Amino acid sequence: MTKKENKPTEKFKAQTTKSIILIIFFALTYISLLLMSVGLTALCIYECIRLVVLYPVPPTIVLGIAIAGLGVLVLIFLLKFIFKSYKVDRSHLVEINKRDEPELFGLIEDIVQKVGTKLPKKVYLSGDVNASVFYDSNFWSMFLPIRKNLQLGLGLINSVSREELRAILSHEFGHFSQKSMKVGSYVYNLNLVIFNLLYDNESYEKLIQRWANAAGYLSIFVVLAYRITQGIQWVSSVMYGVINKSYLGLSREMEFHADEIAANVTGIQPMKTVLLRTSLADYSLNYVLSFYERKIPENKKSKNLFDEQLFVMNFLAAKNDIKIIDNLPQITLEDLNKFNKSKLVIKDQWASHPSVEDRIEVLERIGVLSVRMERVLANKTLNNIKSIQEELTTRIFNDVHYKREPTITEFEEFQAEFKKEFLDNSFSKIYNGYYDNKNPISFEIDNLKRTEDIINFEELFSDDKVDLVYTSLALQNDIDVLKQIADKAIPVKTFDYDGKKYNHKDALAILGRLNLKLDQVNKQIKKNDINIYFFYSKLDRLKNNSTKLEQLYREFFEFDKVFDSKFEIYTILSNELIFLNYTTPYEEIKANFLRIETLEINLKNGILDLLEDGKYESEITKEMKDHFELYLSKDWKYYGNEKYNDSNLEILFKSMNDYSFLLSRGYFLLKKKLLNYQEEISRH
Repeated sequence: MTKKENKPTEKFKAQTTKSIILIIFFALTYISLLLMSVGLTALCIYECIRLVVLYPVPPTIVLGIAIAGLGVLVLIFLLKFIFKSYKVDRSHLVEINKRDEPELFGLIEDIVQKVGTKLPKKVYLSGDVNASVFYDSNFWSMFLPIRKNLQLGLGLINSVSREELRAILSHEFGHFSQKSMKVGSYVYNLNLVIFNLLYDNESYEKLIQRWANAAGYLSIFVVLAYRITQGIQWVSSVMYGVINKSYLGLSREMEFHADEIAANVTGIQPMKTVLLRTSLADYSLNYVLSFYERKIPENKKSKNLFDEQLFVMNFLAAKNDIKIIDNLPQITLEDLNKFNKSKLVIKDQWASHPSVEDRIEVLERIGVLSVRMERVLANKTLNNIKSIQEELTTRIFNDVHYKREPTITEFEEFQAEFKKEFLDNSFSKIYNGYYDNKNPISFEIDNLKRTEDIINFEELFSDDKVDLVYTSLALQNDIDVLKQIADKAIPVKTFDYDGKKYNHKDALAILGRLNLKLDQVNKQIKKNDINIYFFYSKLDRLKNNSTKLEQLYREFFEFDKVFDSKFEIYTILSNELIFLNYTTPYEEIKANFLRIETLEINLKNGILDLLEDGKYESEITKEMKDHFELYLSKDWKYYGNEKYNDSNLEILFKSMNDYSFLLSRGYFLLKKKLLNYQEEISRH
């Protein structure tokens, strides 16, 4: 294969041209602003000198300095990014070479030759589920040739076959061959400039504050300079949106082109299987990481995260009836979209990658069949895979702060704990996923008319009934998004619904239809929930001569009634504390904290209720209990001497988060208790 076989599409070329034109336009805009600022500075300095010469008295001299300062402050604002340095942390990466990993580098050399590009400058391994091309981007990288580096995530290598790894490498070296990657260097540096103008202003704000405090009437010119810089920020933010949307459009075209290159090297099947499996691989690794995050208080860590990732991935695949061949799940597009019933499609202009569905659709149009499909795991391509996995695992845990020297969790111990945790946090398979994302709908038990109809268990939890649940969820989500489109909270001009294109003005009309449909679907679900209750309560009476199930339903419905109001305490308090993320005037900060005092009383009462409720006893850890008692022990002050008390705020936020977690956990436990009892009486 040669480079000529993979010419960029016309859309690719057009997107590249558009991105370059916009970058040039920003450069010209910035230069124009800079020249105007230099002119303003020169004019201000000239006026300063003229005033001092004509009226050489102290007030006039100070006024002249203030006028000169106006121009200088604006000029400093535009040029301050030059004095800012940005360090790239690569401590999480492990560099490998051909001497240590000859098989992998042999594979790289073979693909480089097929694609017709250059070898990477360096090859790094990371711990994530990803592969990427990067280079040392700085001011000079916009003008000088740069050699690119290759980064491969062990979480990805750990979850693919050798032939799939070939497809991944072919895709990445497809990027190596793309001259349009140079555009990324321009956009990267442009974004640094815009970020500096928009957000990196702490030192600059201190400078203008000192300048304003030097003399009372200097503040007039400081305010004027501030208004001018706000105008510059507005222009910069508009340009940021336009340029980055265009570049991200180019980035998506680059992904399609790199996929085509991969397909011409390995055929389409390896790339398809990688795309379909990656989300599960990523979820599995993140699950393992979150597992060990919860183990920090116990001072436990992993020896090899990647062994555990592979175990979790295959365990979850088996639980979802996904075929596993040679220790790798074979996920289909149907598996991926099994519960996605949404008919709303909005083009995400801020996505750097196309959707998996779109990429697979393009691959299938290419239609290059795979010549071979090796079933050997990609891990076997690396000579020192275990030592590298363990080294990267160690690096990840080096950033964790333990109270004492952590102990290693053995693989068998992890498996046992994971299985127990999974079972404790999931529902029986007999329900066919019916309750996984829905709760029993409340109904008045005393007002029900008992039916004598024969209700079939298989029908209650059939695929059709499960489809109703996910149709309801999809409709509700589509309704929420369409409301945002109608209110212009989501700024889109067009959208697709059920295969048809609509203008954003049509959102309200579609909302009316969807609300009617949602109401119909929810009525069917509620009817089925009532039939489920009849089915199991009849079994409970016949087999156990008991009304325990009825009591469990009543208990669940009672908690369901008060849950929203209890959880609202956390939601409102969180919203009221958003001001902490922004620069806020002193008087406003004091007023905000006064306003939340009443909300804190509600939070503390809610925490006391949790501590006294027996159902939370097994869920409240000693650490949680100690922290709650600390928070309840007094009224905490979060602001004083014109600064926040971070340690006290940490006590508040941890108490809020533990409260919301336990409240949600209590809801889940009641639901699981109810469903477990239903399963129990159906087995007897």
